[in-house]
Amino acid sequence: MRKKEVDYTQLSKMKVLLLIFLSGAGSGAIYAPVYLKNVFYEPLLLGLNISNAQLGLLSGVYGIMATLLYIPCGMIADKLRLRTMAAGGFISTALVTFWYAMLPSYSVLIVIFVVYAVTTILVFWGFHFKVLRFCGPEEKYPSLVGLCYALYGLGGLVINGVALAVFNNFSDYVTGVRFSLLFIGVLILALGILSFFMVPYFKGEIVTDPDKKFNINEFMEALKHPGVWLSSMILFFVMIVYMGMNYTTPYLTDVFGAPLALVGVIGMVRYYGIAIIAAPALGAFTTKIGSPCKAIICVMIGCGLCCGAYVIMPPTGFFLTVAIVITLIIGFLANGAYGVTSSVLTETHVPPHIFGAATGLLSVIGFLPESFMHQAFGSMIDHYGNTGYTYIFLVLLGSALIAVLGCVATRRVLKKKEAQEKSVVPLLPEE
Repeated sequence: MRKKEVDYTQLSKMKVLLLIFLSGAGSGAIYAPVYLKNVFYEPLLLGLNISNAQLGLLSGVYGIMATLLYIPCGMIADKLRLRTMAAGGFISTALVTFWYAMLPSYSVLIVIFVVYAVTTILVFWGFHFKVLRFCGPEEKYPSLVGLCYALYGLGGLVINGVALAVFNNFSDYVTGVRFSLLFIGVLILALGILSFFMVPYFKGEIVTDPDKKFNINEFMEALKHPGVWLSSMILFFVMIVYMGMNYTTPYLTDVFGAPLALVGVIGMVRYYGIAIIAAPALGAFTTKIGSPCKAIICVMIGCGLCCGAYVIMPPTGFFLTVAIVITLIIGFLANGAYGVTSSVLTETHVPPHIFGAATGLLSVIGFLPESFMHQAFGSMIDHYGNTGYTYIFLVLLGSALIAVLGCVATRRVLKKKEAQEKSVVPLLPEE
């Protein structure tokens, strides 16, 4: 018997919230093992017994594979059921995490991060964005994204908080890292089982005509849409700022001598806790002003100021409190910007039937920094010591300014297009 298909008007508020939870908090769980270094940088470095550059290379390998898989994952997102992507992504990632928890050799760790790219990007990534498109009308998409990333922050905060508690129960780093990963793996597995039973079949979520499966025309249509390229360029530089802020955690330890326990808590609050407030706040602000680009301009200017403050701040213990405050501020701003940048796709009126393909292209370009910046930044720290952080913050400052220019250019293109459309409206004949 064929499963009944529904649309968002037929879903209860509780069901919509559950789907947003699986997209938001579920992402906080499924990407936790991949980005564990964003919170437990020093413990993970010691637990795996590797260098900054090697730890960055693991993220770089994942980023390269992710870049290669974003386009096919976008196509798959238009052809597979959301239920299949969610359950398959969660369950397969849980199995890989159990493998990771064995803490194998460095060469095997590289293989693990390659497989992570397949399970979290090729299989799951399409669900993360596309399910929100089916949870409400187009005009509510920025608000849904904001709520999604709030739940992402909440989920990540809880997961990493418990993982930190588990980690602290063991006297050595190796055992602490292993059992933290086992806890995360069990939680991801539970989400996979929940997804299989709770994600409905949506009307229009896949192309049912067998002659149109993996139709290259859909990809080409997305490729020709100017909104996809403008959104991708903006996300590219927002992503550099968003991911680069993770180096504020080792910065506090190496430059200011902050204890690991304190830095671990700050890292969780900055990366996950603040997202609970930042994502919905910026999502609501974006909805109110009616323009993700305008919101991103404001936020990226703030991020640039924070990075400039890091560069000129004296590296003395007296300024530790100031550095912590700035770290939390840039966490709020970068989380908010990252949470709404994909909404530029709706601001530039990318149609729903190519949204999966558009998301794939957006991800290929927008998340490209993930393939090189971790290794590059890690090498800066290894080669230049604390001076390397100054170079990192200068790169983030420049990226924030370019993101602002990209948003300004997008607004000008939209206004020009609106003016052209008005000029071609046929005049009614005089009576």
